Amino acid sequence: MVAATSQLAGLVRANAVRLPPLTDASFASFFNSLDLGAHKVVLLGDGSHGTSEFYSARAEITKHLIQHHGFTIVAAEADWPDAEAVDRYVRRRPGLQSELSKEDKPFKRFPTWMWRNAEMQNLVHWMRDWNDGVQEPRQRAGFYGLDLYSLDRSLEAVLKYLQGVDPEQAKVAKQRYGCIKPFAEHPERYGLAALKGKFKNCEDEVVKVCRDLLRKRLEYSTWKEDGEEFHSAEQNARLVEDAIEYYKAQYRGGAKSWNLRDQHMFDTLQRILVFKKAKLLGTGIEPKAVVWAHNSHLGDARYTEMGRSHGEFNIGQLCREHFGSAVFSLGCLSHTGTVAAAYAWGDDMEVMPVNPSLFNSYERVLHDTGLPSFVLDLRAGKIDAALREALMRERIERFIGVIYRRDTELWSHYAEAVLPKQFDAVVWFDTSQAVNALETRQPHTEKYYEETYPFGL
Repeated sequence: MVAATSQLAGLVRANAVRLPPLTDASFASFFNSLDLGAHKVVLLGDGSHGTSEFYSARAEITKHLIQHHGFTIVAAEADWPDAEAVDRYVRRRPGLQSELSKEDKPFKRFPTWMWRNAEMQNLVHWMRDWNDGVQEPRQRAGFYGLDLYSLDRSLEAVLKYLQGVDPEQAKVAKQRYGCIKPFAEHPERYGLAALKGKFKNCEDEVVKVCRDLLRKRLEYSTWKEDGEEFHSAEQNARLVEDAIEYYKAQYRGGAKSWNLRDQHMFDTLQRILVFKKAKLLGTGIEPKAVVWAHNSHLGDARYTEMGRSHGEFNIGQLCREHFGSAVFSLGCLSHTGTVAAAYAWGDDMEVMPVNPSLFNSYERVLHDTGLPSFVLDLRAGKIDAALREALMRERIERFIGVIYRRDTELWSHYAEAVLPKQFDAVVWFDTSQAVNALETRQPHTEKYYEETYPFGL
């Protein structure tokens, strides 16, 4: 077994592209062999929500794709209203010009460090500076949120938009949203109340708000900002609609809540691409997107335990099924070091030591190469056939979310996977450090019932 493992590590070492330090100006160029720029959608995953190297590597790759390959969409596992505040900043759109440091700052709910960190802040400022040099506003790179945990803020955003464009319709929408409004700040309570029959379902009234908004698309889209504000209002209305179904599904158990969430993220990505394509009409430019999310969302679920045993799909699987060869998925993995995480939902962030990877994991195979960092192309015909065949043997893989439980790590954070089918390539950092959080004290945030597995993904 030791000899076989050593031989496999040797094959990985022979096929890996060794990476320079992240601070090296040439870092992103070491990914040129993957030809990421030729794809419509590039999925950049991370093995934890609190690792500096994962954020920095994705940032450098994203900059390169924006600079050299015309990518204009950066979509993240983040809430739409928070991401829009960043988008207004990087594209100088009218509205809140967030510096990510004011009292009205975005990303205020737990886990704040997931997006409020120095690595992300540097990318945001870089995007603003880059866009300042782009003369055609339609070709500026924007930042968008794919997640659905912002029911209260999205609801208020829809009403605010309607008050500006159609005050009478705003009154109607406010009345219809009145059903869900008492639960807006604690939507998980609505899910339980609705399923127990203690409160009527709000789906019909919420759907009517979205339907009426879409019915007046042409009228509202001409209001201002070339449809940007309508697009945002539509996304917020759809988010409210999807979120209340999601919170109900959490109480039913099974895979439905996970699937609803990832379906929402995929649908949101598609709507952004469609909207951008319409805006770029006549330029000869096709919209291309970089997506940032956890490995569990972006690695094809069909080739992991979550898909095979739990009936779950994810945005990575949906992208492959819809876009085919036009999508490229890249995961980030590491062996040991530190990570920014919490022990329980809502706890303050801690910098925790990461256990060395388990002996029968993919991470241990990559660690045994002795290389500090590298990128490994996993596609057939791109690496040695014997290596790919050996890596196709199912192994466990580590998933650390915003929660990290070192004492129960095997049960809490490992799941079986087939790495070469899960991702097209992986980036490896043998020793990694905690992300540089802008604050560690966390606001009080309700724990969502049966929060996503593994913890906080």
